[in-house]
Amino acid sequence: MRKRRPKVRVIAPDPRFGDQLVTKFINNLMLAGKKNVSMNVFYSAMDIIADKTGENPHEVWQKALSNATPQVEVRSRRIGGATFQIPTEIPGKRKTSIGMKWLIRFSRERNGKGIADKLANELISASKGEGASVKRKEDTHRMAEANRAFAHFRT
Repeated sequence: MRKRRPKVRVIAPDPRFGDQLVTKFINNLMLAGKKNVSMNVFYSAMDIIADKTGENPHEVWQKALSNATPQVEVRSRRIGGATFQIPTEIPGKRKTSIGMKWLIRFSRERNGKGIADKLANELISASKGEGASVKRKEDTHRMAEANRAFAHFRT
């Protein structure tokens, strides 16, 4: 166990939108330390979104992220020989990081030509409240609702 909490690293805002969340998203998108590649992928996905929808791509991305961000999750807890799925609220930073990871994961699993195209399509569908990442959020919320009877076991 840690003796104290680690210092929170300051993340510089991205060059195009000036948003720290975009930088975090790019960092999550990055594979094998290739940040320049992930930046190019993200910005080309933003250009594709601007061409397809005609809206501000940063707002589409923010809406997709908020639609894919879960509020509650279920955690397994063993009590008296039985394992219960206990619904718990998620802290703020973890909510956004889970939402980002789901958007990236399901965009990689999508059908399409390049990762930028896949990411753009997933972001567009998530902003409309459709995509696989939004479905995962709804499934998580449904499971938490079904196990609401065990909420009193929360620690």
